[in-house]
Amino acid sequence: MPDALLQDAAFWVAVSFVIFVALVGRKAYNGIGAFLDQRGERIRSELDEAQRLRESAQTLLADYHNKRMQAAKEAEDIVAHAREDVERMRRKAAADFQITLKRREAAALERIALVEAAALVEVRKLTVNVAIAATRKLMVERLSSSDPDLLVDRAIAELPRLLH
Repeated sequence: MPDALLQDAAFWVAVSFVIFVALVGRKAYNGIGAFLDQRGERIRSELDEAQRLRESAQTLLADYHNKRMQAAKEAEDIVAHAREDVERMRRKAAADFQITLKRREAAALERIALVEAAALVEVRKLTVNVAIAATRKLMVERLSSSDPDLLVDRAIAELPRLLH
């Protein structure tokens, strides 16, 4: 190496710069490497977390799908049970209606029988009244034309025969 080069300030600045860059570069390389390793590790953990979250989401989705299917089946069961209840209630209401109808029919027939009986009594009373009036009229006509004592004697004579 020539002496002139050793005495040149630019040479020593260049050598100092190279040493400085080597020392600082080594530390910077180690720091950048550590930073990149940390960042890579953080990205890897985030990817792992994302994978776990994805699997968890898929599990939840499957659970919700199962729950939705169960809820739909339960809803169908509830609707079927409600239909059965409605049909049972309809049959019971129809049976109750038939019973009520028969009771009302029996009550109406009973009322009709009572009205018929009352009408028969009225007809009998009217018949008796008509018969009494006719008898009174006939008796008045006959009594005036015949002897009243003779009619009384005949009636008394027939009385024992009518009583036995």
